[in-house]
Amino acid sequence: MRASKYSPEFRERAVHLARESDRSISAVARDLGVHPESLRVWVRQDEADDGTRSDRLSTAEREELAALRRENRDLRRSNEILKAASVFFARELDQPRPK
Repeated sequence: MRASKYSPEFRERAVHLARESDRSISAVARDLGVHPESLRVWVRQDEADDGTRSDRLSTAEREELAALRRENRDLRRSNEILKAASVFFARELDQPRPK
């Protein structure tokens, strides 16, 4: 994920302005020098975070999902390593021992 060129404070103020204004998101975005779709995405995410939208994940849910996916990937990798090790040791144990 790349860093945003807008600070979190700017985004928060822009979202607040867009949500409290009687003007369209496009008009507010134009006044702020932001692409309208960027402001629209920020507003949708803010609505998901405060519970007024249920069709998107909240920021906390997105972070939890990302963490769970990382953990799942790491566990799968560990499981593959353990499977390979068990095959290796099983072969070692199956070899006849010299007398």
